[in-house]
Amino acid sequence: MLRQKAQALSEAEIRGSEIQRLIDSMLETMRDAPGVGLAAPQVGISLQLAVIEDRAEYLRDLKPEILAERKREPVPFHVIVNPHIRLSDGAPATFFEGCLSLAGFSALVPRATEVVVDCLDRFGKPKQLHARGWYARILQHEIDHLNGALYVDRMLSRTFTSMEHLNRYWKDKTTAQVEEMPAPGPDATTK
Repeated sequence: MLRQKAQALSEAEIRGSEIQRLIDSMLETMRDAPGVGLAAPQVGISLQLAVIEDRAEYLRDLKPEILAERKREPVPFHVIVNPHIRLSDGAPATFFEGCLSLAGFSALVPRATEVVVDCLDRFGKPKQLHARGWYARILQHEIDHLNGALYVDRMLSRTFTSMEHLNRYWKDKTTAQVEEMPAPGPDATTK
């Protein structure tokens, strides 16, 4: 399911009780995880639908310099259906990224810093989202899911790590600090 392009929904289908229940269920699942986004294929349903929310409580334990570097701010709950994304032309930003479908792991993933997304909302109404920073990253990650891609397809493979290792050594470091670390090799030491 995670490697297939999901099926588009009609406005009538979106407004129907079955999809509205699915949205409510996905919101609950995302919050329980906790996560900042969840695509329908992640719960075994091949539909072009994702829920997104980056709650203020998720940001409160992050250092101000980390929030600033990632351009991370709270994002209210919303739904994207049948999204079409346009990426900015600028240099990508690279940060650690994880996924509820690959729990327990993370890696550095380059992503566009700004995007425009045309989609339908929870009620089938056309919507255009302009996002930058971490919100743009969330949108790209979830839209990848709707197109059969995972973050491991885009990651810098030598940075793939467990969440335990990430939280122990890298969580409070900026990307520049991570990039300054020596590459693994016969002379490298690990902690």
